[in-house]
Amino acid sequence: MNEATTWIIIICMGIGSFGLRYVFLGIIGDRQMPEWVLRHLRYTAVAVLPGLVAPLVIWPSATGGEPDPARMAAAAATLVTGYVTKNILWAILVGALTLFGGLQIL
Repeated sequence: MNEATTWIIIICMGIGSFGLRYVFLGIIGDRQMPEWVLRHLRYTAVAVLPGLVAPLVIWPSATGGEPDPARMAAAAATLVTGYVTKNILWAILVGALTLFGGLQIL
């Protein structure tokens, strides 16, 4: 794939992404959204972030798609720390340190 094709795809994906958001949120404008919509939007990040990270933990490209104990341990440590402390910064720090330590040991 050449550079022009790559940029055309990126631009089209950006336009498509903006269009989808505009159709559902931009047309509403200044009107108040129903409470049930706001309640569901609150959980968007909680649903999207694990969906982005899970494939990188289960099938990491660094190991050729094979599960890696260091990455699994880092994901578990991050999950447990986040659940216990309710602090995203501590969860990220503990997960990063676990991953670094696991990669150094193995």
